[in-house]
This record gives sequence, structure tokens and C-alpha cells, in this order.
Amino acid sequence: MHLEQGYVHIYTGDGKGKTTAATGLTVRAVGAGLKVAVLHFLKNKFSSEDRVLKKLKSVRVWKFGAPGWVLGAGRAVDLTEARRGLRFLERVLRSGEFDCVVADEVCVAVKLGLISESELLRCLAARPKKVELVLTGRGATPALKRRADLVSVLKPEKHYFAQGVPARRGIEF
Repeated sequence: MHLEQGYVHIYTGDGKGKTTAATGLTVRAVGAGLKVAVLHFLKNKFSSEDRVLKKLKSVRVWKFGAPGWVLGAGRAVDLTEARRGLRFLERVLRSGEFDCVVADEVCVAVKLGLISESELLRCLAARPKKVELVLTGRGATPALKRRADLVSVLKPEKHYFAQGVPARRGIEF
């Protein structure tokens, strides 16, 4: 099944749930017979949803990140991985193989200066109109938001992290 028209979604903001929302959309798309590509920017560690997504025949998952947390644009390996991810994103979009593409944490890669906003916007412009594209991550720029067809901003109102609760397997990762 192919979409007649695909749209660009952005899930951004400081609240929890951006990757979770994109994962939910991935599962929904697969349930409708769509093929999905998931590209994780700034991540190379296993996350619990990977176990399920990799079992789904119509989902492919790739990671473009170095070991450890990316805290800024200082490490050359983070820059290399982000740029490799952007080139791969463009190839996946142009391939026509996938109905839906998720670029998880790509907005953070832009915010940190690992890839430029203009490079990502050019990639979006080259996207075939039938491909649904989901961008996630804190700090989506105003230009990216203007280009998107759907923008959801997750805002924290209350979070147990403020009480010192660490990230938990199966809930936060």
C-alpha cells in the first residue's frame, strides 16, 4: 500500500513522548500495510522499542550516533555520524522503498549544529510527495515548523524526573 499524499510531522518540545509518539505512528503505519524506515540520530544504544520494531518485517531501523551522550557539537564523531545520517535520510526518502520515514532526534542534531537547518530543509524539499515524514527532537526551528504540515509541541507540566527518578527501561528507553 502506498500513500497518495504524505505529510511532514514534527514532534518537538521539552516534554516526554516525542520518540514514543513516532514509534506509535510507526506501529499504526505497519498495521495499515505501510513500509517504514526509522533513522535514529544521536543514538547508537539499544532502546526497548528496537526489540519490537526489528521483528516487524515492514520496518527497517538504523542508528546514526556514537557511544555516549551528545551534549554539544564538540565531538568530531558526533558530527560525522549526524552528517552520515542526513545523507542516508536523503537516500531513503528518494528510494521510494518506504511509505513513511521517521528521523528521530534530527531536530536536536540541527539545534546542536551537527547538521544545518538548510541541509535538512533541502532534504525535505527533495522528498517524494507520497512519503510521510516524521521529525522528532527538542528545539525544532521556526523554519522547520513552518515547513511541516503538523507540529506537536510536548510541554512538561509535571515529571517525576524532577524528584530524582532516573530513566527507566521500558518507560523512558
